[in-house]
Amino acid sequence: MAGGGVSPLGAAPPLWYHRDLSRAAAEELLARAGRDGSFLVRDSESVNGAYALCVLFQKHVHTYRILPDEENFLAVQTSQGVQPKRFKTLPELIQLYLQPSQGLVTTLLLPVEREESAEERDYSDGEDDKPPLPPRSGSCGSSLLSTEAPSESAPVGNGLSTISHEYLKGSYALDLEAVKQGASSLPHLNKTLVSSCKRLHGEVDKVLSGLEILSKVFDQQSASMLSRMIQQSVSQGGDQELEHLVTKLSILKDLLSSIERKALKALQDMSVAVPSIPSQLSPRHSKAIPVQAFEVKLDVYLADLTKIGKSQKHTLSVDVEGGKLVVMKKMKDSQEDWATFTHDKIRQLIKSQRMPSKLGIVFEKEKDRSQRKDFIFASAKKREAFCQLLQLMKNKHSNQDEPDMISVFIGTWNMGSVPSPKAIGSWLLSRGLGKTLDEMTVTIPHDIYVFGTQENSVCDKEWVENLRAALRDYTELDYKPVAVQTLWNIKIVVLVKPEHENRISHVGMSSVKTGIANTLGNKGAVGVSFMFNGTSFGFVNCHLTSGNEKIHRRNQNYLDILRQLSLGDKQLSSFDISLRFTHLFWFGDLNYRLDMDIQEILNYINRKEFEPLLKVDQLNLEREKNKVFLRFAEEEMTYPPTYRYERGSRDTYVWQKQKATGMRTNVPSWCDRILWKSYPETHIVCNSYGCTDDVVTSDHSPVFATFEVGVTSQFVSKKGLPKTSEQAYIEFESIEAIVKTASRTKFFIEFYSTCLEEFKKSYENDSQSSDNINFLRVGWSSKQLTTLKPILSDIEYLQDQHLLLTVKSLDGYESYGECVLALKSMIGSTAQQFHTYLSHRGEETGNIRGSMRVRVPSERMGTRERLYEWISVDKDETGVPKGKTIHTHRHPFYTDVKSKQDTNDPDATTSKNSFNNPAYYILEGVPNQSAALAADLLPGSALSSVAGKPAPPVGGVGKGKPPSGSSIQARRQTGGRPVRPISEEGSSEDDGNPGGHGSSSTLNRPPPDFPPPPLPKGALEMSEASFFPPGKESRSRLHPDLADIKIPPLSAVTSKPLSSPSFAQPQGGGGAFCLEAPPPMLNPGPSPFRRGGASGVDDQSCSVLHLAKKLSETEYTGAQEYGPGGVLSKGAATSHLRGLGLADACRTYPPRSIKESIAEDLPAEQGAWQGGSSSSSLSVETSVGDWLQRLGLERYEAGLLRNGWDDLEFLSDITEEDLEEAGVSDPAHKKILLACLRQQQQK
Repeated sequence: MAGGGVSPLGAAPPLWYHRDLSRAAAEELLARAGRDGSFLVRDSESVNGAYALCVLFQKHVHTYRILPDEENFLAVQTSQGVQPKRFKTLPELIQLYLQPSQGLVTTLLLPVEREESAEERDYSDGEDDKPPLPPRSGSCGSSLLSTEAPSESAPVGNGLSTISHEYLKGSYALDLEAVKQGASSLPHLNKTLVSSCKRLHGEVDKVLSGLEILSKVFDQQSASMLSRMIQQSVSQGGDQELEHLVTKLSILKDLLSSIERKALKALQDMSVAVPSIPSQLSPRHSKAIPVQAFEVKLDVYLADLTKIGKSQKHTLSVDVEGGKLVVMKKMKDSQEDWATFTHDKIRQLIKSQRMPSKLGIVFEKEKDRSQRKDFIFASAKKREAFCQLLQLMKNKHSNQDEPDMISVFIGTWNMGSVPSPKAIGSWLLSRGLGKTLDEMTVTIPHDIYVFGTQENSVCDKEWVENLRAALRDYTELDYKPVAVQTLWNIKIVVLVKPEHENRISHVGMSSVKTGIANTLGNKGAVGVSFMFNGTSFGFVNCHLTSGNEKIHRRNQNYLDILRQLSLGDKQLSSFDISLRFTHLFWFGDLNYRLDMDIQEILNYINRKEFEPLLKVDQLNLEREKNKVFLRFAEEEMTYPPTYRYERGSRDTYVWQKQKATGMRTNVPSWCDRILWKSYPETHIVCNSYGCTDDVVTSDHSPVFATFEVGVTSQFVSKKGLPKTSEQAYIEFESIEAIVKTASRTKFFIEFYSTCLEEFKKSYENDSQSSDNINFLRVGWSSKQLTTLKPILSDIEYLQDQHLLLTVKSLDGYESYGECVLALKSMIGSTAQQFHTYLSHRGEETGNIRGSMRVRVPSERMGTRERLYEWISVDKDETGVPKGKTIHTHRHPFYTDVKSKQDTNDPDATTSKNSFNNPAYYILEGVPNQSAALAADLLPGSALSSVAGKPAPPVGGVGKGKPPSGSSIQARRQTGGRPVRPISEEGSSEDDGNPGGHGSSSTLNRPPPDFPPPPLPKGALEMSEASFFPPGKESRSRLHPDLADIKIPPLSAVTSKPLSSPSFAQPQGGGGAFCLEAPPPMLNPGPSPFRRGGASGVDDQSCSVLHLAKKLSETEYTGAQEYGPGGVLSKGAATSHLRGLGLADACRTYPPRSIKESIAEDLPAEQGAWQGGSSSSSLSVETSVGDWLQRLGLERYEAGLLRNGWDDLEFLSDITEEDLEEAGVSDPAHKKILLACLRQQQQK
């Protein structure tokens, strides 16, 4: 923050100063104010110590940067040549611009003050007890590792500034007088310096005492001098004290610079004289993995079995150390027949999608000939263990110097301020409840172990040694510590196999305090980051605010950690930590609870029915609303809540706790969680996720998860640096972004990647439009976009690279959204189209799409298959057993990639649409909660014109490049996640990893959960006259679940993907702006619970911006219909949808083209889409006003409309607090309104 001796904020921060308020939140506050000249000041997001002045004028927000100069004077940034006006404080600057004609777009008129709810003002950490004191750093001796957290608090003065000020105010004059009288010394200054350096004296003495011991061993001459100096320091004082300190510092400098050299010489002399003794701590080799045998059955058709007359029973023996697989057939009369295949003869493993225990193995029989055999294992867990052993065998005998894949163990445990027991083997070996590893593979050591603990009272050195000793017992390996980071009793320890020690680089550590008033470290986070060869990893262990009702505070803790944790590449400061790493793991005691009655919770736990509890889990609900952990993934939880157990037992939950403030209820909850987020088109599989059932010292159970992670090597091109003719290029044809902002400034894009020598910038956008005041569409043509030149041009290198983009404004150089793109799908001779979301500070802020290609010279096209691409999913399988719902986690990132010639992709996967902010769909024309408020809102005339056109051909793909989801790509789906066939219908939640036994994540292929492009301009424009169609069914609007909508591919819609859409505003201006909306295709049944991206119930709010935001957080049911008064009645939506030809439209990706789907689905019902507005579709002024008038409460109409309650449908969700915000303060009137709405719902 700017300012020298005087605070730039004056004596007290003004109310219009909003500290570190985000840009989006500032615009929201100004939108609520709604008056020209409304303003506020916040901290700049682009320059430390600077501010941003935000001013509302003509419904647009204008931002001015306020920068400090070298003398810490503040000035508004001006155009070149304009003399800035400088001020000592921020209030003085604002005071000037309150006067007219000072150069701003308008005079500052109305300050927008900070508004904090009671929950936001609550800076407690959720604990009623006084938080424990931080551990004393020296209580357990010094650690071999650097474990101290970098200071996150403001620097504390050592007294020098105060003493110096006193000298300059008083004693300075006395010294000046003495000099005038001929004095040759400055006694008062000398006294000031001696006083200031007292602490330094003590610190130097401590260091010298420690070095004295080393000196006695390695440097006798220095040792005697040190002893004399330490003795003299006791008796020195007065004028000589300062001189003596300088002498000690000089000796200390000489000693530190020479001691290592002298110690080395002494040890070399000793090594010659004394025979070498093998170290007891020399790295051990891991114990050999024994041969493992699996009893299986050969999967053959009954006719074949009768024909060949042989037994189906086989035994598969895996010899990891010997590198071979023995397939043994059991014959009659106890005879056996077997065949041995070496590791290089096993070409591929193919997991069955339909049968979780079935596996196909492709053997190489002769040159260019192969044979496939399908085997049925005893269980899905056995199949996964077999695959893991074969992957380990392939890796062990690979001719590659560097690994393609490593295994990572993540553990989190709130230890309850009690030392851990000696036996923690179940935690390290992932044994217990939930998704666990098979006993055959449970003892195979992982490459990296990461342990996160909370309320850990054990000192760092002892804790690390305990973990290393435990791992040594089970693996016979001496794991090497990479990093240890501590914040009070929150610790993270990273250990790595000895063989990988040299592959780790760029280690970083950081911590953030979120305890009481964000100053205490009893709550907060610690983090570690590093590079493993060419892959970046981030690990965050946190302890968030406790208490059932502290949801908002926990959300804020997460956002504070996301923004403040300083990890990873410093060049990526524009990006929060969720985008800085190839793989980010976030775990700890997140403290989110279950919103359900305690007795109901206990009943469900006793019956082992966890699905109803997951639906009321606060973390799941907040993630569905995109409040926290945007695009993170979490494995399915199939184990009971890990908190709050009776210590000493795992049979009883203790849900009442006596506190100083009274009895406190802690319902059993999944407080301890492990989530992750990975770049698109990377490989990551969660093989286990569970908790122990035998570690009982704490009221929390330890939680574990293991991952199979693809990594890249530090690539060295065999052909050297590219010549000019061999240079690869990253070329953009066009980019278009929709950003959530009321600003109308210009924008540019910054491009970051490890494959670029430095970041690159585009020119400012050359197109800009908006028909909605709170959202802006900006575009860049190829002329504005720079061509990027990677440092290496080999395809093997480029297919592992990613490109980070940030959209920044020209006025404040602040980011309006960031994203990541995988280059792998962009490689080719034709341009590929991408489409993904933008986020900033953990919030989704828009979307971005464009057309680009990565051009690789033919000389550099050689590549190889990665180890994790060796296992695939059988693309011929056709789904899962009927009647069984399978839950799989969503991919955390997605990027839609389509070749311009790919109109339909027969093998692409499908996934839930997770774009939740309706504003983007409103602008993009995608059906969702707000833009598709009714399936019957599309005008018949527009549909008729489109439906009459012939459908494009199916299956076209780009030349020379397989389609994005073709069999080649499907083969790379290596982790067991099913590839949906095009014949299967229904929600993507209905298939996946059957029973949760298989791997639940795979190569992060880009699932098509993205908003599609708009239809061709004018294809589905809506006039006000035809916005609401007539007919009885149109009396109610449908609220489809956004995730159940299937989206057409980009190229199927238009050959001009970035054409500007046209808007059609509904009659009455009710806040939903529909734009060229394609017909919504709805799932007629209620969607099962899922984690991430869906909608959750939340309160309504005011203003257009609020309405758009809040609509995305409201859950709507699919199988319901609105009855009279806008109230839902169950069981009627399916027939209603069938009447529109939409009930069977839940097709898998990619759907048919828009023209084809309209032509097939809607021809019989076109009459229902034609006509003018329905009589029930009243404008805001008539419907809400008439209703209030009938109640005699029309005085409240203006307040309700101003706060966004402009439709009777939405009024059914209004709460007492919402009514009060809208100006209904009379309790009797509130009761009348709520009673009337309830009565309508019952009807």
